[in-house]
Amino acid sequence: MLADIAGDYRLRLADGLTEPPLRGLKLVREQRLGAVRLAREHGGAGYTVPEFFDHLIALAAADPDLAHILRVHHALVEELQIRPRRPGSQRWIAVVAEGGLIGGANSEQSQKSIGGNNRDTRLVSTPDGLRLRGQKFCSTGAQFSDHLRITAQGDDGAPTAVVIPVDRAGVEHVDDWDGIGQRQTGSGTTIFHDVEVAAEEVFPLGATIGLDRSRGALMQLYLHAVAAGILRALAADAAALVRGRRRTYTFASVDQPTADPQLLQIVGEIDAVADTAQALVRSAAAELAPALDAARDTGIDPELEKRSSIAAARVKVALQEPALRAASRVFDVGGASAIQASALLDRHWRNLRTLFSHNPTVYKARVLGDVAVNGAELPESSFF
Repeated sequence: MLADIAGDYRLRLADGLTEPPLRGLKLVREQRLGAVRLAREHGGAGYTVPEFFDHLIALAAADPDLAHILRVHHALVEELQIRPRRPGSQRWIAVVAEGGLIGGANSEQSQKSIGGNNRDTRLVSTPDGLRLRGQKFCSTGAQFSDHLRITAQGDDGAPTAVVIPVDRAGVEHVDDWDGIGQRQTGSGTTIFHDVEVAAEEVFPLGATIGLDRSRGALMQLYLHAVAAGILRALAADAAALVRGRRRTYTFASVDQPTADPQLLQIVGEIDAVADTAQALVRSAAAELAPALDAARDTGIDPELEKRSSIAAARVKVALQEPALRAASRVFDVGGASAIQASALLDRHWRNLRTLFSHNPTVYKARVLGDVAVNGAELPESSFF
């Protein structure tokens, strides 16, 4: 199936990557790929955490847009299985088991600090029942999902969430995402115009990060796994570029590009970065596994949550610069033809830059340094 997804991506690439991965999404639903981390007793595949991240890297290598679209869904699959169970969890577990996708809308453009629990989107009580009012920015994958999990502020000021059908009256999906990368992820604005919400669709959030709410290491490491998949595809493209060259410069060291030691060195460097990225993600996944297992078995463990968040942050700090450099170096092995817009080789750098701009690396590096030097506590945020 990954071969089918990769084939569809190549077709979209040939057309300039102007269309979303609709074929891939159809395959994801048919093969119930959204249930790979759902426990077997709930009808899922029961992948271990390392198995899941290996799968994710391979999926991102085949189609980075598709892998990114599923990020919020997979995070919610974990949230649904945390003990103690949230009200309504079993209902949504059944949706996932049947192949349904639950996207999300969380980010907002406002004056409030990013990553906090204060939101402009409101879940309000009216004489006619609960209503959702607000606007979300960068709603990755939302328009391609079957249901949406939306974070909001309740009447009492406490953070809460709801899960509703994606096509409910009053839900507006605006195709206005204009990022430089990950362009076909459906990351546009979602507007909620007085949307009706049933009481059983309210999905309460825990109050304290790291205690009854996950720190979100899965969400962070997920992005790094997508980056690792992109680097795998980049390495393959770099090798193919050199193999496909039929001429070189008059002052090159050899006549055949495939025997040129300078070109081979660059391809080797890119290959090493790609392999290192996968190794880093796998190492952090091994750190994350006990935290996710504990959350399912006995509840969120603060110490395991902290370790997994630190591990995920280290991957980001270590990976960003080598990855972006590798994505730039690919042009040094392809000659002038590699910079043709139709080749779309710049997509690798643009996609990586877009992923790394989530939760800026400079802040994560500073926190890691504070932990190392001063034994500081981690930020109370699910964005770390």
